[in-house]
Amino acid sequence: MASRNPRFHGRVEGAAAHCAVPGCPEPGEFKAPLSAPTFDGPGAWQWLCLDHVRAHNARYNFFEGMSPDEIEQAQSPIAGWDRSTRAFATAAGADPAPAWADFKDPLDAISGRFNGRMRRESPVRSRFSGEERQALGVLGLGEDSDLHGVRKRYSELVRRYHPDRNGGDRAHEKKLAAVLDAWATLRAASAFA
Repeated sequence: MASRNPRFHGRVEGAAAHCAVPGCPEPGEFKAPLSAPTFDGPGAWQWLCLDHVRAHNARYNFFEGMSPDEIEQAQSPIAGWDRSTRAFATAAGADPAPAWADFKDPLDAISGRFNGRMRRESPVRSRFSGEERQALGVLGLGEDSDLHGVRKRYSELVRRYHPDRNGGDRAHEKKLAAVLDAWATLRAASAFA
């Protein structure tokens, strides 16, 4: 048997099944899901030929069943970073987990723990509180920002998201509210006093 074109990613050579579409005589060389993956596993699969797997993929919509807000959140470049994670487990006799707020770089905290010592002698403390750091994140700024830079970024984002300034587009009202809250938090920050 002649070798098939290897450029089609996902092809399973030597698949014994025929295409699952009734009446199609082509071999089913591509796995296509019958249902969406679940927590319990990848779900059920069917074998399709190249033409039918292309048609199947053309109908696929990742965002099907999502609200506009859920779609916007899924497309955000920082989606998921605001969620807290589980703490390190502490075995008997082991060093306690690092206090993340004591370190500017998370790798320093991990390194300090696994080197058998915590680098508490010279922790890098942030000049911002947790809420203020979160507000900086909303504006897309780092901790090296000054009040002038924060005010400038705030103005840019208000012009971008405010319906009076962007042609009446009200799709960004939640982002605008977050920007306004971030500005209210940061303009009163003790770091800028």
